[in-house]
Amino acid sequence: MTKNIRIHLADDHQIIIHGIQTLLNTVPNFQVVGFSLNGTTVYEDVINNRADVLVLDISMPEKDGIEVVKEFAAKGFPCRVIILSSYDDLKLIKEIMDMGVTGYLTKQCAGDSIIEAVQAVAKGEEYFCETIREKIFSHATKNNPKLNTYKPNVNPLLTEREIEIIILIALEYSGKEISEQLFISTNTVETHRKNIMKKLKAKNTIGIVKYAMNNHLVIS
Repeated sequence: MTKNIRIHLADDHQIIIHGIQTLLNTVPNFQVVGFSLNGTTVYEDVINNRADVLVLDISMPEKDGIEVVKEFAAKGFPCRVIILSSYDDLKLIKEIMDMGVTGYLTKQCAGDSIIEAVQAVAKGEEYFCETIREKIFSHATKNNPKLNTYKPNVNPLLTEREIEIIILIALEYSGKEISEQLFISTNTVETHRKNIMKKLKAKNTIGIVKYAMNNHLVIS
């Protein structure tokens, strides 16, 4: 039996809360257990509702989303946190992720990504919506002469994130450097590496690099 995922929403606009709740309610094992309209009550509301996942607007009245995250970090995270924001500034995103947040969505892509984001962070995975993920990767590989900007057909079993990891490995980034560049944990990087090796039937990192070169993901 699939365990229910208890979700708390924090936004100062009830119409946005209603819209997100309507989307989340289409998933059988999602349960929206409450909402907050200002930042000062979020921590206690999450505790009282025993939420597994918090979807938090960064622009909250009285105490903004960043202050709420700092409170969570100081007191111990009682749940997984997904930030919902109009901002796509990479410095801000890195700062928030470094504090312990595991998901980040722009409001423009929330409708397409919120369900997948909740499912991912509830399992302990980090999640970025597509526009943010692409912006982070583009910044990580900026001006690298070995990056092939043309995206050829690759193994359909590979996710977009796994392709990015393959490229960075082939560009000689260490696991720690990949973690820092993509704003994800080293454990997540290692999990991706193991999944990639399994999908490619590669015995080691050399096999991953060969795959990147043979499929023109990087320029040799």
